[in-house]
Order: sequence, then C-alpha cells, then structure tokens
Amino acid sequence: MTRDELIAHCISKPGAWQDTPWEDDLVVKVGAKIFAFLGSGAGDRATVGVKCAPSREAADEWLRRFPEDAVASPYIGRSGWNTLTLGGKIPDEELLEAVDESYRWVVSKLPKKDRPQ
Repeated sequence: MTRDELIAHCISKPGAWQDTPWEDDLVVKVGAKIFAFLGSGAGDRATVGVKCAPSREAADEWLRRFPEDAVASPYIGRSGWNTLTLGGKIPDEELLEAVDESYRWVVSKLPKKDRPQ
C-alpha cells in the first residue's frame, strides 16, 4: 500500500478531511479531531499514527506483534496511539483496519452533534 492509497482510504470516511496544522505534517480529521497522522517516515518508509486502543497497555499488542514496524507515538502514545510503518511486516488489511478503528474511537468521543451522519 502506498501513502497516497492510505490517504485516500482515510478521507473516504464520512466527515473526514485533510489538514496541515504543523507546516508540512499531514493529518486527517473528523470534526475537529485527528484520527490519522500521516508521516513521511525515514527515506521511503511512510508511517501512519493511529489510536490503536483506549490504553497504552492494550495498544502495546501492536508493538509485540510488529516490533520492527510499530512504535508508541511520541507525546500521545500513553493514550493508546501508535505509529505504524507502511510497506513492512504489517499486512495492508491490518493497516486499514487500524485506521478504521482509530476513526471509530475518535468519532465515539465527538459530541453527538458533531458526529458525521
């Protein structure tokens, strides 16, 4: 999966939109909340930061399964966010599921009036 394919998947979600709040860093939001951080990674290894679980302990399952391609996200990792590498050992289907799950977590925390229809 390419970075562009992942971006297309992210913005296909109801109410999703792209933003660049910090210079060239691309994020995808639903409402006012980020559900995917799309980094360029080192060299040609793109990454995506997603909310993998409600707690750090639960999100650590990704780190155990994919030690070379998953790390706790800087600053927000304690809240269950991980950075996952594209093109590594994580299957594309699982990357897409991680994005979908992150979207669901973030939407569930939005006020009902701000949730996409």
